Amino acid sequence: MRLSPTSSLSALAAALALSACATAGPPGTPPAPAVAPGQENRYSATPGPVAGAVSAEELVSRVDIPFEKFVLPNGLTTIVHTDRKAPIVAVTLYYKVGSKNEPRGHTGFAHLYEHLFFGGSANVPSFDIPLEGAGSTPTNGSTWYDRTNYVETVPTGALDLALFMESDRMGALLPAVSQDKLDKQRGVVQNEKRQGDNQPYGLAEYAVADGLFPVGHPYRHSTIGSMADLDAATLTDVRKWFTEHYGPNNVVLVLSGDIDAATAKPKVEKWFGQIPKGPDVAPVQAGPVTLPAPISRDMTDQVPVLRLTRQWSGPGLNDGDAPALRVGMHILGGLASSQLDNALVRGSQQAVSVSASAQVYQQVSVLEASMDVKPGVERAAAEAALDKVITDFVARGPSEDEVRRAVVSTLSAEIGGLEQVGGFSGKGATLAEGQVYSGDPAKYKADLQAIAALTPQNVHEALRKWLSRPVYKLAIVPGARTENGNVMGGWGDEKETAAPPADAKTKTAKLAPAPKRTSPPVAPVGELAFPAIERTTLSNGIPVVLARRTAVPKLVVSIDFDAGFAADALDTPGTQGLMLDMLEEGTKTRNATQIAEEQERLGASIGTTASLDTSSVMLSALSANLAPSLALTADLLLHPAFAQADFDRTRGQAQAQLSQAESTPSALAARTLSSELYGSHPYAQPGDGLGTRISLAALTPSALRAAHAKWLRPDLARITVVGDVTMAELKPLLEKALGGWKAPAAAKPVKVLDAQTPAPASRIVLIDRPNSPQSVIYAGRVLPLTGRTPGEEPLMLANDVVGNGFLSRLNADIREDKGWSYGVRTGVTQSIGPRALQIMAPVQADRTGDSISAIIKDMTAFPAKQPVSAEEYQRVTEGAIRALPTQFETNSAVLSAIVKNDRLGRPEDYYVRLAATYRAIDARRIGAAAGQYLQPADLTWVIVGDRKIVEPQLKGLSLPVEVREAPTAIGDEGEQQ
Repeated sequence: MRLSPTSSLSALAAALALSACATAGPPGTPPAPAVAPGQENRYSATPGPVAGAVSAEELVSRVDIPFEKFVLPNGLTTIVHTDRKAPIVAVTLYYKVGSKNEPRGHTGFAHLYEHLFFGGSANVPSFDIPLEGAGSTPTNGSTWYDRTNYVETVPTGALDLALFMESDRMGALLPAVSQDKLDKQRGVVQNEKRQGDNQPYGLAEYAVADGLFPVGHPYRHSTIGSMADLDAATLTDVRKWFTEHYGPNNVVLVLSGDIDAATAKPKVEKWFGQIPKGPDVAPVQAGPVTLPAPISRDMTDQVPVLRLTRQWSGPGLNDGDAPALRVGMHILGGLASSQLDNALVRGSQQAVSVSASAQVYQQVSVLEASMDVKPGVERAAAEAALDKVITDFVARGPSEDEVRRAVVSTLSAEIGGLEQVGGFSGKGATLAEGQVYSGDPAKYKADLQAIAALTPQNVHEALRKWLSRPVYKLAIVPGARTENGNVMGGWGDEKETAAPPADAKTKTAKLAPAPKRTSPPVAPVGELAFPAIERTTLSNGIPVVLARRTAVPKLVVSIDFDAGFAADALDTPGTQGLMLDMLEEGTKTRNATQIAEEQERLGASIGTTASLDTSSVMLSALSANLAPSLALTADLLLHPAFAQADFDRTRGQAQAQLSQAESTPSALAARTLSSELYGSHPYAQPGDGLGTRISLAALTPSALRAAHAKWLRPDLARITVVGDVTMAELKPLLEKALGGWKAPAAAKPVKVLDAQTPAPASRIVLIDRPNSPQSVIYAGRVLPLTGRTPGEEPLMLANDVVGNGFLSRLNADIREDKGWSYGVRTGVTQSIGPRALQIMAPVQADRTGDSISAIIKDMTAFPAKQPVSAEEYQRVTEGAIRALPTQFETNSAVLSAIVKNDRLGRPEDYYVRLAATYRAIDARRIGAAAGQYLQPADLTWVIVGDRKIVEPQLKGLSLPVEVREAPTAIGDEGEQQ
């Protein structure tokens, strides 16, 4: 697929994502003791509802996506939802074919065909060029077990263009699918597989499917398939696959946004009505599998810590137990106050992170719990502790309070997901999946009502039924990788020898030409209507910005401080990140468990984040619960405890995260590049904020208290709010929560962002990571610009041409033409101080040197040998202008834009004026910016890959090469048994 072979099953499942976060409890909090069935929460009696908080039933009543549906004579089902908040329409198509439909020897076909779908049809040489030129964002697709989908959100005036193009590839694709296109997309897909396999724990997905399902089960082989089957795919195979599965009667089309059924129906009939019906697709027979006995498997891999997992297959999404299992697994390891967190992270401290989830598909689900074991903890003790938590939970079930918190937090997340009309998780996808999987576009509503009605008994019965069966245990053990992803992911009974590759000389029958059709014009697009901005100041001087939006009854708040990871240049590397993490680990009146539980009852989410320049405390809240949500946020911000026990636990988690980053090729490359580019400048701090092993070990609670007092102070703060609240309502609540906060007497700290950076120099740093099927290439150079240098727009447009986006020159060359990578991109950092050009390219290992040569050649040619073309100029200017209305659908997107404008000193109407700014920039100015800033001379290159494969390829580049060893993983140091 264009994004990842592991995109989520459904929009609703995305909103119900059951991922755990490891947080710490109060000093001396004991592990949760076992209690008899029927007893209450381990920490306290079941609390009553928070004052003023909305009920689960009320939340469900606020989730509504009205629609109309019609079916064409050829079987195409169309669903229309009207949402006039912006002049945009989301076009969402779901083909009822996924990897579960693939027979033996053809694994990966659905996904491979999804890639081919973007390669042009009989009347459309490229889908991306006209759609992006018309302002579509996103233009993408994905494949999973049960379906293949395609999404684009376009200006209303480009709807006919989008429908024309989708209908042409549905009805006239095959004549345009050539052997050359098949070979190129085969290469792209195989590099997508290599990219996933190259990650720590990247082979675990294959092992889980192998363990849970027998050979031939439709959900056993991976969506991306096996290398052997991809190699063996022929043009005849591909044509047959399309003919059998891609007829209009196997498709659901959803139009959502600035459209109504009366307008939509004649358009759909015009563009799709003449496509003949395809053959009926036989239903796939699949279901959960009960193992005859428990199974255990160890997999040794280049991972930072031992990961223990427990899996069961479960029922599909239409089963009555599905809602209870989602919530039950959320309570086990998804809530911040989950059973696994309380017992293993905060309690016994045997884990650095835990999780549990129900990954629900149409016909089966995978129920999983996992534990990343703290270094130094004996494996046998960790195994016993994990199994005990699960066994005890299944035996006694959840409390009423746990169910209520899980339900409210789940429903709050669903409301937030409905801000978008399209994309992979918006209203269009929600309606489409209801129709595809359940025959009912409103299935989401029934699911939410079922979740809201859950009782502890419902959840307990489902858990006992499904988790009492034999378990599959997978352990990923630190060490040298011993298994090969190239021979994994297939049907399961193949020999470990590659199938013969497809014969490019094989003759295929010529197809009759498709009827000629003409692309419709795009109607003019109106100017961007950015939300009105209101400003005020609290009594203690903190500036407040509000953009009111009422599409959903939620809001987002960002409290930003002039600090960021660059502040660590005045402290110790890793200080800012660890100090921010500690804000949720306990205050003077609440422990971490109480903090997590209170957020869950409120349907709120409080978190911290940072960039090089800014440290932030973020709040997402239901409008009805804003007052208590702000009060809780203020307590975390103003009164952190920094208790020793919490510090020890949180630092251990940060050390594990650092080891994970050092084990992940892209993260290691990014960390290395920043230090190489910036030297002793504050921006040399790792962009992940984790510091170094030495610096983390040196930190203390007193150092974090000092950093908190030094940097999180009202005279360095700014508050931005976007969502369903008025200024008259907001300001008194902010005054009550934060107005009494006074700045300390000490002078404000100052980061020296005008410090010198090292002179750019062309060189290569090769970090040896054996057994890597891909090399991750990062390159960069500090530019003679700062984030507040005016007139950046020509450079941004030049970057769009060369490397930012699917249609950029580098991606078109190295991914689409050569098939050496899943994606190449460039970017220019948006920091306040000195900015940098960055290039990121994961490529197949045997093409590392060739890829660097291609990057240098492509960048050198722009603009000297290959100036901006008319097509490129239209796409990056007028296409970007038309796309502006789709970029600010969500409260979070608006908030990010406002914060960025304020940080970089831009006028608040920057985005409103951006269309006129772009139209005033001609192709010559774009080329001049490329010539001045985007040339490959003096780039520092960092490569993380297998030295024995990569180093010989670098000899022809005439660049000095320094070879380094990759950091040793904690598990390789003998600290973990």
